[in-house]
Amino acid sequence: MSAFHDRIGMVGERGDDLAALAADIDADAPDATDQIPNFGETLRAAASAAGIPSRQINSAANRQRIGRNRLRRLVDDIEAATDERPSELGVLQQAVEGDVVWDRIDSIETVAPDHEYVYDVSVEGLETFTTASGVVTHNTMNTFHYAGVAEIDVTQGLPRLIELVDARKEPDTPMMTVYLEDEYAENREKAHEVVWALEATKILALGDVSTNVADMLVRIDLNADTLLERWPTEDDAEVVASEIAETIEDALGIDTRQQGLAIEFGPSEPSYRELLQLVEELREIVFKGIEEISRVVIRKEEIEDGEEFVLYTEGSAFGDILEIEGVDATRSTCNNIHEIHEELGIEAAREAIINETIETLREQGLDDVNVRHLMLVADIMTNEGTIESIGRHGISGSKDSVLARAAFEVTVNHLLSAAIHGERDDLNGIIENVIAGKPVSVGTGDVQLRMGSMDAPADD
Repeated sequence: MSAFHDRIGMVGERGDDLAALAADIDADAPDATDQIPNFGETLRAAASAAGIPSRQINSAANRQRIGRNRLRRLVDDIEAATDERPSELGVLQQAVEGDVVWDRIDSIETVAPDHEYVYDVSVEGLETFTTASGVVTHNTMNTFHYAGVAEIDVTQGLPRLIELVDARKEPDTPMMTVYLEDEYAENREKAHEVVWALEATKILALGDVSTNVADMLVRIDLNADTLLERWPTEDDAEVVASEIAETIEDALGIDTRQQGLAIEFGPSEPSYRELLQLVEELREIVFKGIEEISRVVIRKEEIEDGEEFVLYTEGSAFGDILEIEGVDATRSTCNNIHEIHEELGIEAAREAIINETIETLREQGLDDVNVRHLMLVADIMTNEGTIESIGRHGISGSKDSVLARAAFEVTVNHLLSAAIHGERDDLNGIIENVIAGKPVSVGTGDVQLRMGSMDAPADD
C-alpha cells in the first residue's frame, strides 16, 4: 500500500483515508484490520506438512481470513518445525510480506446515475469497482445466495455439481438447514436458544478486551446482558463469567483472576510479544456453540398449517447438532454428503446426492431434467456402500476394461500401465466395443440368428 502511494498516488477524501491507514499500520500491533483473505487451504496444507496441530489453524482456515502478524508467526513455526520446506510456504511468505493492507468491505451501496448515459463495463455477479484513483476494490466470490436467504452464501451452479460428482470431502461453503421442534419452531426467543447452542461464540461477542502494557495484563470486561442472552438458562452473569474464566485457563494454560464480570490474566514472564499472542489466541477461543459453525441465520417460513422458524448455518457439523435440544433431527440436513453418510447411512447419502443435484439444477432454471438420470448417478456413486466419485480416482478409474478407463482421462497412462501389467480386455462393455469397432453386446448385438431356407423339406 505504501509503495502504491509513493509510486502512483491516491486522490480525493477516500485516497487520503487509505494513505493514512497505510501510514498508521503498526507491524507489531494486534491484527484488527489487516486480515489477509483466501489463504485458508494453503495454510492448512502447510501446517499439516509441518505437523502443526489442526486446532491451531482451524479457525483461520475455515474463515479463510487471518491476521498478518499471526500468519507471520505461523510461517515461522512451519519453517522451524520441518526440514523439508512445504511447497505452500512460499505463497504464505509472499502474503505476509506483500505491500497491501486488507480492509474488509462493510457494505456496498448501488448508486443511481445522475447522467443520461452511463457506460456499464461490469459483469453480473461481480462487485469490482474503483474506490479511488487507481485503487480497485474486488469483492468477487464463487458463491450465490442460498435459496433466497440473502445472508447465507453457498456454492451453486457448475462448481456445486462438480463438488457432488467428485464426492469432495468438504464443500467449499459448508452449510446446514436446521429445522426445529414444537415451541422452538413457533417462538423466536426459543429458536434463539438453539442459535446460541449452535453458533460459535467468541470473546469479541461477549465484551471488551483491553491490554495493560505497564502491568502486562489482558482484561476482559464482559457484558451482563450479552451473557444472559447467550446463556438463557442461567440467571447469574457472574456464574457464566466464572465458567468463561475456567475455559480461558484450560485453553491457554494460564491462571486468571476474576472480579465480578472482569477477568484478568497475563503472560508468565513480562513480554510484550507474549501479551499480544495471548490476545490473539483469546480471540479464537470458542466459549459456547460449535467451532465449525461461524454464523446462524433465523428465517420465518410458510408451512401448510402456519409458519415456523428455520435456521441456516455457515459451517457444518451435522453429527453435533442432532442431539441438541429443540433440533428436529428427522428434517434437518446439510450440504456435505459425507457427513450425512457418516451419521445416517449410505441410503440417506444417496438421497442427499439426488436432492442436492436437483436443487442445484433448479437454481439454474433447469427444471426439466428427468430425475431418473440423477438417480442413476447417485446409484452408481453409492452402490458399493461408500461414496465414490465419478472421475478417474473413483468409478471411471476402477472399471475392469482397459479401453473404458483410457477413454475417460489420462489415456496414455492407462494404456502404459495395462501393457506393463499384461492386462487383458475382453470387450464386454459398450465403450470398449465402440472403440474397437465391434458390435456392442446389447440388443440385437447380444443374440445370433440362424437363417434357414423356406424351401427346405419339413420334418416328418
